[in-house]
Parts: sequence; structure tokens; C-alpha cells
Amino acid sequence: MARSFESELTDLQEQGLLRRVRTFDSPQAILMKCDGREIINFSSNDYLGLADSDLLKTAAKTALDEFGSGSGSSRLVCGTLAPHAQLEAALARFKNTRAALSFSSGYAAAVGTLSALCHEGDVIILDKLCHASLIDGARLSGAFIRVFPHLHYDKLESHLKWARKSYPDARIVVATESVFSMDGDCSPLVPIVELKNRFDALLLLDEAHAIGVLGKNGRGLAFDQGVEKDVDIHMGTLSKALGAAGGYICGSQALVDFLINRARSFIYSTAPSPVVAAAAKAAVEFLQTSEGEQRRQLLWQNIQLMERELPRSIQDRTKYSSAILPLILGSSQRALAIADALLDEGFLVPAIRYPTVARDSARLRITLTATHSRDQISALCKTLNAIYAKL
Repeated sequence: MARSFESELTDLQEQGLLRRVRTFDSPQAILMKCDGREIINFSSNDYLGLADSDLLKTAAKTALDEFGSGSGSSRLVCGTLAPHAQLEAALARFKNTRAALSFSSGYAAAVGTLSALCHEGDVIILDKLCHASLIDGARLSGAFIRVFPHLHYDKLESHLKWARKSYPDARIVVATESVFSMDGDCSPLVPIVELKNRFDALLLLDEAHAIGVLGKNGRGLAFDQGVEKDVDIHMGTLSKALGAAGGYICGSQALVDFLINRARSFIYSTAPSPVVAAAAKAAVEFLQTSEGEQRRQLLWQNIQLMERELPRSIQDRTKYSSAILPLILGSSQRALAIADALLDEGFLVPAIRYPTVARDSARLRITLTATHSRDQISALCKTLNAIYAKL
């Protein structure tokens, strides 16, 4: 007889891996209400504090009045409304590509794109720490999958050499992230570009946690490292620093036309709400203003403040390259204990556990935003130090 749901849930509970949904009674912000109390949020990917901004709310309200709340159909039937086209034009300009395509989520963008690009006989090569959406897209494609150790480009080179020799006519795609979501470190992109060019492969770069954070006007790591024209497939999300929802792919017109015809997560999904598309477009345009750049610089001031004030005894590194600051703790139980202790003191810092990260590498994942105050950051650092001392 098959195991019951209850027994599997009990197993998760005993391993410290059981997850539950926490409901908040306030907008996404730094101060949030949960279970009748106010807590300071250090868990959000809303890096620039745009999710509850007047800028995005105004754009959304205007679109709601003009286009309504729903799209009514898939993009290829009658669901493509003016806000969708305007968002994609703004994304293409922002990423300096010929075209862009928006999806209902970043997950849908990854799964739809990789499963459309590659099939049996093709090869997808992934960094070991790539996001689950990229892994799932690779699996759904039916292509051969090879994984190289995190940032280990000698192994990437050997995988590319094997792929091109073994499958000379295959489409080979190297997929990686610019900022890794659970570690917060960045990919050196120049060596990846050199390798993908040498072996005639395509590069898909997921900039989900870099857009709005890295590069002038938040254009991302590829722009920051001067290789944006060498990236074949720019992927990103509208739901983190841009404060809205959805995902996107930017690239050549041929790539976008191909995905329109082959990406199942695009073809068979009702179009995203025009309200969300309008809010995302407003955020993309905001990044390119002086006010947007000032907001990004404020985020980096907060990151640097955390670097200075977080006690060296509990840091995993002394220099952070993104707004994601992991504190590796090892066991799931230890991570949960410290996260619960922080919550008791009024700070929301999530415990990240297997399978999101490897076994025995559970961690606290602190994320900073431009809207955190200096006092809030200092208070978190002091509280962390006190909790670590007790445990």
C-alpha cells in the first residue's frame, strides 16, 4: 500500500524540512503585519522597494481603468493587449536587444524556453547551482544534460568539448545565472562567453537577481561585465527588483518568433493581467531615470553597511556581490532555530533548507533592499550576534 500523505509529512517534520505558508496582512514592504504583530522583513526580493510604490500603483490603476483586470485568453488567441506589447518594447530597449517576450512567471520563461530550444539529441549544460526552473526546463526538453561544479569552467570546457565531438550537429545551450539565488555570488561571464563561442554554443543567462541591482541603471551583470552583446538569450524576472510579476526573454527577433511558436508555457497560458504588465513597464522605465539609479545606489549603501556591521565571527564572506547575504549553518534544525529566534525578536529572515540547497548546507538568507533603514540593519546585526552567542 502506498505511503500516506500524513506519514510523509511526519518524515519531513522530523528532518526539519516541513514548510508552511505564512500569511501577511499588509503589502509587500519592510514593515509587514503577521499574526497581529509588525515584523521587519529581511526576506524579500523586492530589492528596490517598488512593489508597494506609488509609481507602480498609479501605472496599475491606469491600466485597470483602461484595459480591465483580466486578459481573457492566451497571447496567440486574443489575449495580447497593448500593455503586453508596450512592456516587451520597453524590455528590448532596456536590454539593448531586438525583441523581448514576457511570460506569466520566471519559472514559465525558463521551462518554456529550454524545452522549446532543445530536444532529444541536443545538449544542455548547467551550473550545479542553477535555479530549479532551469533544471526542470532542461529535463522537459529531452536533451542530454551535463552539469559542471559551481563556477568550475575547466569542467564546463570539457563538457563542451565532449558535446561538440559526440554530437557535432546538436544545438548546445549553456545555461547559468548571473547572481545565484541562494548564495548571492556572481558568475564571471567573460570565460563563459569565450567557451561558448569557441564551441559554437548558445548562452542563456538568467539575470533574475541582477536586474535592478547590478550594472548602471540596473541593466544586469552582463552589462556590468561588458558582454551583453555576447549573451544569446537574456532571461529575467519582473517580480523581484521590478516589483511586479512575470518573467521575460530578450534576444534576437528570430529567437522571440521561435518561442512564440514553440514555447508551450507561453502558447498555452492565459496572458498575464494587463495591470501587471503596465506596472512592470513603469518599473523598467524607472530604472533608466536618475531617480532609479539613486535608488539602486541606496541599495548598495545598505549592502556595504551590512558588510561593516555584521560580526566577522558569523559572516561567510566579508565582501558581498549582490543583495543576497547567506549565513551557512549546516543543519536544518539549527537554521530553523535561529530563524525562529530572530522572528521572536521581530525580524523575518527565512531558513533555507534541502532541497532548495544541498543537504547539510541549510542557511539563513538575508536580503537587503533600498528601503531598509540604517537603524533596522544595525538592529538585525546586533540581534544576530546575540543569538549566535547564545547558541
